[in-house]
Amino acid sequence: MEFNAIYVIVSREFKKFIRERSRLISAIARPLVWLFLVGAGMSRLVAPVDGVSYIQFIFPGILGMTILFSSMFSSISIIWDKEFGFMKEILVAPVSRLSIVVGKALSGTIVSTIQTVIVLALFPFLGLKLDLLNIVSAILICAMVSFSISAFGIVLATFYESYESFSVIMNFIIMPMFFLSGAMYPVKLLPDVLKFVSKLNPLTYGIDALKHVVSPVTKGNMSPDFSFLTDILILVLASVAFVFVGGKAFERKG
Repeated sequence: MEFNAIYVIVSREFKKFIRERSRLISAIARPLVWLFLVGAGMSRLVAPVDGVSYIQFIFPGILGMTILFSSMFSSISIIWDKEFGFMKEILVAPVSRLSIVVGKALSGTIVSTIQTVIVLALFPFLGLKLDLLNIVSAILICAMVSFSISAFGIVLATFYESYESFSVIMNFIIMPMFFLSGAMYPVKLLPDVLKFVSKLNPLTYGIDALKHVVSPVTKGNMSPDFSFLTDILILVLASVAFVFVGGKAFERKG
């Protein structure tokens, strides 16, 4: 029963994704703009470090951006489901609330990972050289980050009842998460207060893990801020915590 519930939720969200082609186009257009406009412009202002340009440095961050927006949009669709009554139908079903959270998080993970893989395929155009192990590792990390951010988005969605409130989430949660994740500049160079806030951001560890397998910089200010093991451990712990908090929040709603 629990597996069937997860399958139905994942299948429903994936079908919605397939039918909404504009969603895929917009999700890919955003990172492309940041990568080739912002990144290319900043590359003329920031000198290469150890032969690595700024646009190559931010590539893991652009992958993180794709994950962040796609995963949050997928999870916050719960608000839309509330308005149209679909969520009530799920909540009255004889399945655990954790199954609902896992199903929504997995659907967001699948959709987000597909979009991120498309952006990842641009690495040859940036002068990056990745072998098969790097590519597979990057995809697995993207899936882990997507699940964590999707679960976090589900927790947020339980506190909002209308889709109009999404602008609040966009301006005060999503954008700060992106800019305080080490995507555009190293966390180690931030002021102490912002550095502390960055360490509370799960996306920080996801992007840092991607830097370990995608970025050729291994030392200096543009190198990863944390160890790879720390990144993976934090992502796993955050995912588990968000799933349980989301399950408890749905129990309250139910």
